Amino acid sequence: MSKSEPRHIVILTFPDGLLLDAAGPLEAFDAADRLSAEPANGRPGNAYRVHLASVAGGMLRMSNGVPVMTEKLDARLIARTDTLLVAGGPGARAAIGDPQVHRLLRQAAAKVRRFGSVCTGNFPLAGAGLLDGKRATGHWRSCGWLAKRFPKIRFTPDAIYVRDGHLWTSAGVTAGIDLALALIEADHGGQLALDVAKSLVVYARRAGGQSQFSTLLAGQSVADAKLAQLGNLIRQRLKENWTVERLADAVGMSPRSFARRFAESFGTTPAQYVARLRLEAARAALEQTRQPLKQIARQCGFGSDETLRRRFHQSFRVAPADYRRRFGRQKTA
Repeated sequence: MSKSEPRHIVILTFPDGLLLDAAGPLEAFDAADRLSAEPANGRPGNAYRVHLASVAGGMLRMSNGVPVMTEKLDARLIARTDTLLVAGGPGARAAIGDPQVHRLLRQAAAKVRRFGSVCTGNFPLAGAGLLDGKRATGHWRSCGWLAKRFPKIRFTPDAIYVRDGHLWTSAGVTAGIDLALALIEADHGGQLALDVAKSLVVYARRAGGQSQFSTLLAGQSVADAKLAQLGNLIRQRLKENWTVERLADAVGMSPRSFARRFAESFGTTPAQYVARLRLEAARAALEQTRQPLKQIARQCGFGSDETLRRRFHQSFRVAPADYRRRFGRQKTA
């Protein structure tokens, strides 16, 4: 493709589709196109051309009742398509067993440079066999069900988005914007992606490997009321030494009973849970403040900045300084 030619992005939706699944990425790509313009030279944007498409084309009514006009995803449109993204919603879930949709998706996947899904847009892709043998993600509520029905798919249910070669899949709803920003960065570099994030007032773009939920939020949803409040207690006093014995005492249990019930409720050990809370607090400080790394390390309970660097890189695959440059408030505010 010539540098002067825009990439055509097709977002496929369905009757009773989720509007935000389609509109979020659409707006991100459109913003990238506008920001790539050079008004002083009279040059319009040339990054992307975005198409909202459906199997039959024409007017669709989305799940929230809003009518939208779509193009027909036919051979002519596919021939121009660089990237095909399948948006989710009830209509996409209903298409999981539709042979016509499967044929169209297989035809498109064989011709486009890359393809993927937003949220439950992975249902028709899974039904068409296009996720078999691949790593993928989707809405957290549906990944377990899909994994049982399609055991050849290697799901990463907690990720914001996942790339496996030419396949890109994202988690639910607004994660489609994170996916679009990642695609923009892959095509045009990090600066344009950051400019788009600023334009959309999207705060602190999330890396694909980040959890769909914070550790604190996930902890508050456990059934055991005593354990559910531990996250807040630890988060307020991260510098302190949270041993199993001390945590057990805080909820009035014996250490043995506490360790067993904690593992049943959280699916992890107390030490790993505390470590995740500390890492999330450090990440938030890097995003929201200009504090030196040594100060962040102390207040988050790491002891030294070197320990923070090592554990941060192990978890997020990026150094704290690089993370701050990419996602810090001074870049995205």
